[in-house]
Amino acid sequence: MKLSRITALTSSLVLGVVLALTGAAAAQAAPAAAVDYVALGDSYSSGVGAGAYDSSSGNCKRTPRAYPALWAAANAPTTFAFTACSGARTGDVTAGQLGPLNAATDLVSISIGGNDAGFADVMTTCVLQSEATCLNRVAQARSYVDSTLPGNLNSVYGAIRSKAPSARVVVLGYPRFYQLNGTCVVGLSENERAAINAASDHLNSVTSKRAAAHGFTFASVAGAFTGHEICSGNAWLHSVNWLNIGESYHPTAAGQSGGYLPVFTSAA
Repeated sequence: MKLSRITALTSSLVLGVVLALTGAAAAQAAPAAAVDYVALGDSYSSGVGAGAYDSSSGNCKRTPRAYPALWAAANAPTTFAFTACSGARTGDVTAGQLGPLNAATDLVSISIGGNDAGFADVMTTCVLQSEATCLNRVAQARSYVDSTLPGNLNSVYGAIRSKAPSARVVVLGYPRFYQLNGTCVVGLSENERAAINAASDHLNSVTSKRAAAHGFTFASVAGAFTGHEICSGNAWLHSVNWLNIGESYHPTAAGQSGGYLPVFTSAA
């Protein structure tokens, strides 16, 4: 082979390598895909219990310490709409939170159903009344979750899909509230704590099935909160707080950042 042909071949090979390398570098340097994110739901999504509430959100008590805001701060979505609101039920989401959703929405998060099932009243009943009354109230809530909540969830999930047909929708569940046989020496009985935990698991199971039926992703936080329940000695949940009753049984800032955020990040 003549020297000129060897030189030409070598140059061609070098050029190919250079182009391949620069092409790979260009691919690595390409910006991340644009994401339009909308965060819906109740107090577990707005961040009640985490503090530092945005005064402009009023009674919705949205906070930059909530998992949706933490995820947005870490991932810089193209747009971020945060409409989750303390106390919200499924009908409140449908009536007042879906405005930012549209055909361009890529990602939606939501936690909902606990208020429909009467979670706040269950906990108040169990704290203030007898074990028998507590267990009866828990049973009533479970009955509601079986009979009525599935239809409510279908309505809100259908509305979300109608307004955001291409979005990835992540439905987040609720933690178990108590570590059984834990550090608590006063308060509810172990029977009451076990019944409340089982009711939370049941709510999550029903919610997961409805989410799957709509093609949504259900993200359980029960595992993330294991070892951080009330009575664990390292709780990521507020116990009953008589000075600020609204924060009782809600995640702390550590529960949002250490519990909800990693679970949502993985699912999103």
